[in-house]
Amino acid sequence: MAIRWLSQNNNVDFPDLALATDHGLLAAGGDLSVNRLISAYKAGIFPWFNAHDPILWWSPDPRMVLFTDALRISKNLNKKLRQAPFKVTFDKAFADVIKACAAPRQQQEQHDTWIHPDMIRAYDNLHAAGYAHSVECWLNDELVGGLYGVAIGNMFFGESMFSFVTDSSKIALTALVQQLTRWGWPMIDCQVHSDHLARLGAVCVPRTLFVQQIQSLCQSASPSQKWQLDADLPHAI
Repeated sequence: MAIRWLSQNNNVDFPDLALATDHGLLAAGGDLSVNRLISAYKAGIFPWFNAHDPILWWSPDPRMVLFTDALRISKNLNKKLRQAPFKVTFDKAFADVIKACAAPRQQQEQHDTWIHPDMIRAYDNLHAAGYAHSVECWLNDELVGGLYGVAIGNMFFGESMFSFVTDSSKIALTALVQQLTRWGWPMIDCQVHSDHLARLGAVCVPRTLFVQQIQSLCQSASPSQKWQLDADLPHAI
């Protein structure tokens, strides 16, 4: 099946999701403008491609999601949440978080990341527009873990996370889930299956159900203000 190529103009329409390949590849080309990215996320589509390759747009079926009332916290993590001197912030170091997510992982033989300069610029623009947000985990005033993603309406689309200290990204995710739960946000998009996220409670749902849910959750498309973790939540600064 031929992949549809998108033009670089104001038309941000994407093909029908049913035309995606078995792996979820839907389209190529276009641009990474704020308008196109927001249109993509609202339709259940996200960009994912290596540097120097064409922009590729994906909508996998099934879709992995984490319902905010289903986060699994292990006994060890729960103990660390109660005892370790971590602090968590929102939107304090977005640029540092996305760069840390782009850095090579330990034991990675080749550094071939999809978070390359074009993607970093695109999500910096989303952050400036109020759509992209970061969660930072600090230890002794040093950034040791975190994650970032895109928020539209009452829906959070997770993009990537990093951890320089054991469980620091899990602590960031736990703080995010606690805050989203308080706001009444029911779900985080995790895109594709991973064993790591499954252990935290994420599950795979049919794409049709996922799109149905986000169409309702994304109805309010106004950019959010700069986020802040409620002061009474654990690890808030």
